[in-house]
Amino acid sequence: MTEEQLYTALDSGRISKSQIDGLVLQLEDEPLLAQVLYQKVLIEDKEGKFNASWTFDHLMRKQLVFLIPFIDEFTNGLAKLKSESCIRPIAHVCEMVCEAYFRKKHPLFVKNVKDKHLESMVTACFDWLIGPMNVAPKVFAMTSLYYLGLKFDWVHPELKLVLEESYASGTTGYQNRAKKTLDKLTGLGV
Repeated sequence: MTEEQLYTALDSGRISKSQIDGLVLQLEDEPLLAQVLYQKVLIEDKEGKFNASWTFDHLMRKQLVFLIPFIDEFTNGLAKLKSESCIRPIAHVCEMVCEAYFRKKHPLFVKNVKDKHLESMVTACFDWLIGPMNVAPKVFAMTSLYYLGLKFDWVHPELKLVLEESYASGTTGYQNRAKKTLDKLTGLGV
């Protein structure tokens, strides 16, 4: 697959799950196109489109290591995202990065993901958690923030405060994840 073929596929109208799966299969053989795909996410965010972000999320589920060469660009782009249709899949990618770094201790992530990258994720995740989003980006953000708080001491108390204040007004899905997160925080003595 070439960059031009990728753009053509993404610009051909709304793509189905099976089309995304087909694109991901092709992209798994072209790791350098992951960065091109992320650049397209940033473009589509401004246009109100989301084919690239959905495809990017599905590619990262299979090949999260493709993110490493452009982790600077990825984390610098988080604060620029405005469309919830793009934020949701990218918030999921943040959660996967946090899990790779903190829970799985994947050597490539531990070596290449620096504090500045994690700090950018902290900022974006708090923005998504307290912003007017639907439940999915918030759930991904609270999980990421739980992990990020293992590195940055101030995150857990702030996360706890936000979750306690927003719990009653959250959806059932939000309350479920918030309760699990609050239980984990309590287990850590927060």
